[in-house]
Amino acid sequence: MAQMGRPRAFDREQAVDQALNLFWEQGYESTSLAQLKAGIGGGISAPSFYAAFGSKEALYAEAVQRYLDTYARVNDSLWDDEIAPRKAIELALRRSAKMQCEWGHPKGCMVALGVMSAPTPEHAAVAKPLADSRQRTRAGFLRCVERGIASGELSADADARSLATVFDSFLVGVSTLARDGVRYPNFDAAITQVLKVWDAAQS
Repeated sequence: MAQMGRPRAFDREQAVDQALNLFWEQGYESTSLAQLKAGIGGGISAPSFYAAFGSKEALYAEAVQRYLDTYARVNDSLWDDEIAPRKAIELALRRSAKMQCEWGHPKGCMVALGVMSAPTPEHAAVAKPLADSRQRTRAGFLRCVERGIASGELSADADARSLATVFDSFLVGVSTLARDGVRYPNFDAAITQVLKVWDAAQS
């Protein structure tokens, strides 16, 4: 009688990365348990899935945290006081646009796309970490503009919130365009144009 092979080793870290890509590509509500079980670890049984992750919601939360700890760090310059405020905004825009266009993972930003990932009220708590991240980025842009005003680089009567919204709305829009196939060189050139809004507000 033939012997059964040894069970395939389950790489939990790899499984979270695989789930992250599924959620990033399709969103929380559109990603089914069947897709998750088939897509992680080369296929995983329902009992193994629940033993490893507890629930789809718990796995999503873990995948989101993995994204925030890795890919979302492209915006860290917004909070670095060692970087001049205009440069901090430029770095955040270019690094984020570049990441969103890279091969090897879904296009766009999971944080920006997350606004439609779990749009129904019953799943609002699931999407809250992404909403919090969007708010943090928005606050980061505002912080940089306010630093520019405080240092005299920008005019004292510059409208800080309006300027911050220009940069934030551009960055949010990158996700849709990246999904539509717009390449990084187009974004890179567009960022140069967007930064002229900062230059026009200089004192």
